[in-house]
Amino acid sequence: MIDMIIEQRRRKLGGGFEVGRVLPFAKRRMVGPFIFFDHIGPVDLPAGIERSVDVRPHPHIGLSTVTYLFSGEIMHRDSLGYEQPIRPQEVNWMTAGRGITHSERFEHARAHGDRLHGIQAWVALPDGKEEIDPAFSHHAGADLPQWTDAGVAGQLIAGSAYGLTAGAATHSPLFYAHLDMAPGSTAEIPNDYAERALYIATGAVEIDGMRHESGRMLVLGAAASRVRALERATVMVLGGEPVGERYLYWNFVSSSKDRLGQAAADWKAGRMKLPDADDAEFIPLPDEPAPPAPAMS
Repeated sequence: MIDMIIEQRRRKLGGGFEVGRVLPFAKRRMVGPFIFFDHIGPVDLPAGIERSVDVRPHPHIGLSTVTYLFSGEIMHRDSLGYEQPIRPQEVNWMTAGRGITHSERFEHARAHGDRLHGIQAWVALPDGKEEIDPAFSHHAGADLPQWTDAGVAGQLIAGSAYGLTAGAATHSPLFYAHLDMAPGSTAEIPNDYAERALYIATGAVEIDGMRHESGRMLVLGAAASRVRALERATVMVLGGEPVGERYLYWNFVSSSKDRLGQAAADWKAGRMKLPDADDAEFIPLPDEPAPPAPAMS
């Protein structure tokens, strides 16, 4: 059974670059701890593209960012000093905690041209861990277990599912996997988590006798457990245990509106360190009203 269907909405990130925004959605803010889900591309980036297309340094609190690519390359730099390109079927896992800044640059595309396609998700940190120290890790190979089964090639991106556990350190129960499905193949959807969804990145699938095309997230009820590919399909399955109510403002996530206001004030005042290797520019605080900063004691 499908509880809700969420269609991606096109969102401009600046410099002519667009993504398909899936979460948050007005009627469904989160799936388990997943509070943000963007479909990047597919888009062809020609050699010599302007730097305005890049994602300049910007801040986060209260979440982990999870970047996963089907094709292309992105260069990550952050305020902890990490500089790490991410390539297809690899994971950059960045935990913001009490605060981190990073940039995402299309340097490979600028030099050679590139076809960029992937997903960026945010995972809200649970109570008691929202203000942990920031951290970054890169994962490839054995850290991302793979399997094949009757026309389905799977890769576990994070958490535990399909009898496997991925290498990134997570802070609440969750799962996140990439399924490459041949036409007519069928895949199980893990059912041992309170909330689950699947996102169709390419192709078309069938659940409960209904056809669903790419660009659509299906939030699943307790009964749904299998998906069938009607044509070759790239499907992301995800979910986990809820972490409680979270507020979202710009790039900040928190259980406290006051904390969002403080983060916005800190960024505006220049109190959040920029990446050492990328500190010449940054994304300013947006013009829309920020949550109120906490009153001074």
